[in-house]
Amino acid sequence: MSLPLHGQGADSPRPEPTHFPPEPAEAVSALEAAASAAGDERDRLLRQAVATWPTLLDGWARLAQEALARNEVVEAYAYARVGYHRGLDRARQAGWRGAGPVPGDHPPNQGFVRSVWMLGRAAAGIGESDEAQRCQDLLADLDPQDGLGVA
Repeated sequence: MSLPLHGQGADSPRPEPTHFPPEPAEAVSALEAAASAAGDERDRLLRQAVATWPTLLDGWARLAQEALARNEVVEAYAYARVGYHRGLDRARQAGWRGAGPVPGDHPPNQGFVRSVWMLGRAAAGIGESDEAQRCQDLLADLDPQDGLGVA
């Protein structure tokens, strides 16, 4: 048995999934180019993409992921937090009301879901276990089908 979401009774219907609009094609292409690069070039291209399109959620998430891979936990936390907050803004603009799914199998949603995942990992890395758990709980609500395979 699952518990009702905040503000919902046990018999309340679950909110409809929230789907973000697509990112600009140029931004997606820049992110794909960065992802296919290696090492310092990947980092440079990721930073360039985020500087050009600062609302590119998956750019922030991938910067966090790269920082974690280098064991730069504080930097990862900062990148992930930016992606998380920008993702909350995007979710609200798309009609999300603070609860309900934002499925990770919908490509425009992936940056937000990945940012929450990275924020949880980075929070755990700096000893913020309560925040890490909140991120896990939020991931379970946002992406109950685990469309990104991160739960």
